[in-house]
Amino acid sequence: MFDCAGFDDHEKTVFVNDKPSGLKAVIAIHSTALGAAAGGCRLWNYQTSQAALTDALRLSRGMSYKNAFAELPFGGGKAVILGPISSENRQRAFEAFGEAVHSLGGLYVTAEDVGVSVKDMEWVASKTPYVSGLAAKKGAAGGDPSPFTARGVLRGMEAAVKNKLDRDNLEGLAVAVQGLGGVGGHLCRLLSKAGASLVVADIDKAKVEKICDETGARAMSPEEVLFADVDVISPCALGGVITQENAHRIQTKIVAGGANNQLADAQAGDLLHQKGILYAPDYIINAGGIIMVAAEYQGDNDFEKVTAKVDAVKGRVTAVVDRAQRAGAPTYMIADMMAQEIIDNAARAGNSAKAQPAA
Repeated sequence: MFDCAGFDDHEKTVFVNDKPSGLKAVIAIHSTALGAAAGGCRLWNYQTSQAALTDALRLSRGMSYKNAFAELPFGGGKAVILGPISSENRQRAFEAFGEAVHSLGGLYVTAEDVGVSVKDMEWVASKTPYVSGLAAKKGAAGGDPSPFTARGVLRGMEAAVKNKLDRDNLEGLAVAVQGLGGVGGHLCRLLSKAGASLVVADIDKAKVEKICDETGARAMSPEEVLFADVDVISPCALGGVITQENAHRIQTKIVAGGANNQLADAQAGDLLHQKGILYAPDYIINAGGIIMVAAEYQGDNDFEKVTAKVDAVKGRVTAVVDRAQRAGAPTYMIADMMAQEIIDNAARAGNSAKAQPAA
């Protein structure tokens, strides 16, 4: 683990193996300087166990930075489950995952991510209180966090468009969305309502057809959509899609999407900067989901209050972009530096790392 490319002085990494259900999982805790490590649980069919570990480590570091920027009293953690999980074993597997979360005694708070549903989290909640993203109550935010993530991406995109294109809205702009799952699908509907024209792609053709029918979008292949001649590219599938090898093919003026770890490495971010492409750092722009999850967990989840907190993403993107432009540096570099400063200051102050679920 210590030689893994994603390792970044992580505090704790737990490997979970539950033979009866077939559960194999990794829980990575990057930092508890700001509080308990909070971050979702992802279910994915990884090609290798090393790929799963690397993903958990990179995602948990991103959660530390995401929570710090969003001014949440949580550190960063993430869990990945190595798929597939059979339907007959799914409940037992998520119950076993809940037991593993509970064994950490509040150091990690989980919620849903790619491949995981509200129902899955309810099974987790049967074994531990250190979970959020459960069914929403009337008048309150809760349940599936993806609509809140999409709203934050929209706000961050508005900030990027104002800076790069000097436009106060998205009407008439062309936006390409890669990935039409929970976040990408909701984002497409918001963009269409805002007057943008869409180019969309997903490995699931049914999702593509549905969004095209709803919004009048034009379909492209997932492999080519990042290189579409549009105003904004919005990666909303898995991470690592912008690489040193393909960055030179990107024609857009702005990259602003909901996926975590959109840059495969720092060099990819440097190339976007050199091309004059504005990159909205992913863990700032996609923080809407964790903002909602945190509010639900803390029992302060009035819908209007939560959406107002999500809308603050716009100002945070603006602040980072402005600072990066003053420094003449890539936005990802400035964002990392700012987030790390917040975490380092909290570590020196000695904040408590234990989670306290809402009553």
